[in-house]
Amino acid sequence: MNSAISLHERLISIVTPLLLLVLWELFGRLGWIDARFFPPPSAIFDTLMRLLRSGELAANVFVSLQRLFWGFLVGGIPAIILGICMGLWRPVRLAIEPLVSATYPLPKSAILPLVLLIFGLGESSKIVMVALGVFYPIVINTTSGVLQIPTIYLDVGKNFKASPWKVFRTIALPGAMPSIFAGVKLGVGLGLILIAIAEMVGAQSGIGYMIWNAWQILSIETMYVGLLTIALIGFVLSLILDEIEAIVLPTRRSR
Repeated sequence: MNSAISLHERLISIVTPLLLLVLWELFGRLGWIDARFFPPPSAIFDTLMRLLRSGELAANVFVSLQRLFWGFLVGGIPAIILGICMGLWRPVRLAIEPLVSATYPLPKSAILPLVLLIFGLGESSKIVMVALGVFYPIVINTTSGVLQIPTIYLDVGKNFKASPWKVFRTIALPGAMPSIFAGVKLGVGLGLILIAIAEMVGAQSGIGYMIWNAWQILSIETMYVGLLTIALIGFVLSLILDEIEAIVLPTRRSR
């Protein structure tokens, strides 16, 4: 029964975008929307196939995914460790939480000039931008997840003289895992947004660069290919994370 429900849900998530594409194509052919700014999906698909045949799209996607991967490691792993420490130990939370609260509202795109100044126009600045976007939702959600763990579990650990590392590994990390996954999903979205923004400045490759270059030469269809590619990457990554979460947390699959 669970597998049937899962298949039904998967079909709904696939049919909805396809229905929107059909309506877009229909409105474009009927002239209800301006094709100069909203070219029909068939024209965008033709451009997509041309970019695939030339290898340009695949090369840019690969570069962006590489930057997203390394930025996720650089920002995500420290965020999980710090978030658990903040949730377990009040002094750590009192020391770090004001810094997180003060810097989180800063628009990450506004920090880009400073990041470029410090790290230059190379790969480091793009990775740092992704890391910044990933760090905050994961650290905030992880801290919240640890704080929601029933205190009885932590008391049991204390009664059995569990070391801080054992409490970290056997109580805090598993207990906060649902919140960690929520933060990771938010971080993936922010990471994709920021990598596109970072690649529009001082980059010669990547999806963001492809979109910006298309704007400069007024290739509207190529711009849409880049935007839809980012949306597709986000959709696929979301599905992958859902499957990983279902494996790690099987009790949540039936909900």
